[in-house]
Amino acid sequence: MDVKGKYEAVIGLEVHAQLRTQSKLFTGDSASFGAEPNTHISPITLGHPGTLPKTNKKAVEYAIMMGLACHCEIERYNYFARKNYFYPDLPKGYQVSQHTTPICKGGFVTIKTKDVEKNVQLNRIHLEEDAGKSIHDADENFTCIDFNRAGVPLIEIVTEPDMHSAEEAFQYVTEIRKLVRWIGVCDGNMEEGSLRCDANVSIRLKGETTLGTKVEVKNLNSIRNVKKAIEFEIDRMIAMVEKGETIIQQTRSFDADHDTTFAIRDKEEANDYRYFPEPDLTPFQLTEEFITSIQSKLPALPEELFKKYQTLGLSEYDSHQLCDEKSASDYFEQTIKYSKNYKAIVNWMAGPLRQALNEKHSNFNDLPITPKTLASLISIVDEGKVNFSIAHLKILPVLLANPKKEPLQVATELNLLQVHGSHDIEVWVNEVLAKMPEKVAEYKKGKKGLMGLFVGEIKKASKGKADPKIATQLLEEKLK
Repeated sequence: MDVKGKYEAVIGLEVHAQLRTQSKLFTGDSASFGAEPNTHISPITLGHPGTLPKTNKKAVEYAIMMGLACHCEIERYNYFARKNYFYPDLPKGYQVSQHTTPICKGGFVTIKTKDVEKNVQLNRIHLEEDAGKSIHDADENFTCIDFNRAGVPLIEIVTEPDMHSAEEAFQYVTEIRKLVRWIGVCDGNMEEGSLRCDANVSIRLKGETTLGTKVEVKNLNSIRNVKKAIEFEIDRMIAMVEKGETIIQQTRSFDADHDTTFAIRDKEEANDYRYFPEPDLTPFQLTEEFITSIQSKLPALPEELFKKYQTLGLSEYDSHQLCDEKSASDYFEQTIKYSKNYKAIVNWMAGPLRQALNEKHSNFNDLPITPKTLASLISIVDEGKVNFSIAHLKILPVLLANPKKEPLQVATELNLLQVHGSHDIEVWVNEVLAKMPEKVAEYKKGKKGLMGLFVGEIKKASKGKADPKIATQLLEEKLK
């Protein structure tokens, strides 16, 4: 057995997602990203004496939405606590978080790798405020601090130590990002820091049940980096154990330039954050009516839609494609109100329409062609009025530029309607066969694969207007 095969990795993840509220968790200051430093602040954000915070109701709603989407139990009685841990970029000197009563308990997120489909068990989802940002390269002699982010609402989604490979962790964070975007609680932009991940990694011999000494890799800002950091840590720890070295519980960071991790600090077995209930914020009680109203606003989730698309006869691949992005699923859902050719809808969306969107770096929410127009375009292809190639290359560009036009109207105006009359098609057939006597002779000697060439030439001669079925039938008669 190879050395790595002796060991099992145990991985737990903590994902911090900034909630898409207009204002911060405890004040009306703007929570938007990208403003000039220290312009989204007020005496409350800065923790001035005598100021009183107030809980943002929308942030509570968003946390509950995520909990419901992850099959969590929603805690009815909630309060915030002070977490006394020094952050240089938190102006109050402490963070307000949830400790004893996380708003969401338990739950799971389903992931699928090439080897396994499993439910990753969650420990909790809780609300807390974000810290500000330390900037080390703006001044040669000083660290500068931007408090714009301080107080922005976060949910922290904490798993159990339930994953056993970097690939599982990769798929989990992919699912979390898709889910927060799908229900609209977070934009999932890891580059801007609105979704961040800490990974807790340990190893043990296969068959053991006791957890090994863990390391925590902080602030991973891309899904790719989550995977690379965990892969590096697993290899590093196995190499240490094989050499007889002792793994120390540490907090580490990831060096994206070299795909390695490095120690920030050694960590004690337990941190005493000295939590106590936040005296300036009243506890809040969630009513059944409030939770039910939030449940009713949740859109159909990817796993539910995936099953639906399978019942429509779509392949697993096509169903996954539709469930990868909410704008695509929404567009498909609208289109099937007008067309039952589900496979054709998917083919148009995955092919020509996706190509048009990619050129403009946009998604299906921005597509000028309405679902009803796409259904009409599919209909004239299904009815044999035009072929797919003509619809794609000639009609679609006109519709993209003039979305109010009808596909049949465009086909008529451009003289693209397919000819079904055998007399007209026979003229093109005769023309092609007369031009290619050598190929005709080869066909008659048994080279039947040339039929495709003849049909292609008729397509060119007729500029795509000849019905290929009638053209093939006439060719077969004339070549006998």
